[in-house]
Formats: sequence, C-alpha cells, structure tokens
Amino acid sequence: MNLLETIIHAQGGGLVRQLAETLGVDEHLVQRIIGQVVPTLSRGIQRNAATETGFTSLADTLAKGNHQRYLEQPWQLAEPAAQLEGNAILGHVFGSKDVSRNVAGAAAKETGIDTGIIKKLLPLLAPIVMGALSSRASSKGALSGGNSSTSQGTIASFLDFDNDGSAIDDVLNLVRRFF
Repeated sequence: MNLLETIIHAQGGGLVRQLAETLGVDEHLVQRIIGQVVPTLSRGIQRNAATETGFTSLADTLAKGNHQRYLEQPWQLAEPAAQLEGNAILGHVFGSKDVSRNVAGAAAKETGIDTGIIKKLLPLLAPIVMGALSSRASSKGALSGGNSSTSQGTIASFLDFDNDGSAIDDVLNLVRRFF
C-alpha cells in the first residue's frame, strides 16, 4: 500500500471523515484534495531526504515526532496543536509559505475546490503524511539505527505512487503537473 492509500484507508476511512468534519466539507472533497496534495508533499519530503543531512533530519523527525497518533487517533486533528505542527512541517518541506500557496492554488485548479479549503487542509495533511511515513518506516525497522541506504529505500518505496520500483518518475510527473 502506498502513502496515498494508507492515508485514505486509515482507521477504515475515519481519518478522511475526521478531516471532512473538521473542515465542514464532504468526504469526497477531502479525498480529491488528498489525491492532489499528498503527492506534492511526498515530493517535497523526498527532495529534502535526498541528501544525507536531509535524510538524517527526516529519520530523526519520524522517530521522535509521534506523528503516528494522527493516523491512530484522527480526532486529534481537531486540536490547534495539529495545525501548528502541520505548518511547521510545511515550512520545512516547502521552504516558504509561497510554495504552500502555490500547491493549494494548483490543487484548486485541478479539483475545482476552493483554495481556502485546501489551505486549511494542507497543515492537517502534513503531520498525517509524516505519521504514515513514520508508521511504515517503523514497521520496516528503518528507524532503528540501521543501514541508512536501506532506510532511504524503505521511505522511497513508500513514496512510489505507481509501484514501479522507482519514485523518480513519480516526482517528475508531479513536477510537470504542479510547477
């Protein structure tokens, strides 16, 4: 199961229901937004993790961030701390608010969903994505201080949306679509 599927199916769809309830929108809208922005978040994370320093920072964040709680207890997304944490993650992944705004604008253009809704959802999706990555990395033992290249491979395989064994083509397709 890739990252997108993990998020959509978390808690038997309870995560999507919680996000929809938090935003006051239909679950199908949330799923469409997730389908547009999670690949972009993944690309940003993968770009940051492409260097040894970036990967070490990511692995440390995944190991210590307790982001899995958002997958296991989606109701915590309604807490103000989730949005603050999400904004911090977005800042790290994208580097600036302008990039986050561009991501929201591109997703709005693709889905026809109001940019304001997408801007509210982005900071909630960021810790969810980190939680999904953390959960996958932990289950594969990638965060237990093992081989760095093995850990990078585990995370990269999770970011491989078309399951072809390489996340590179997925990244290039996302770049073409969003930028």
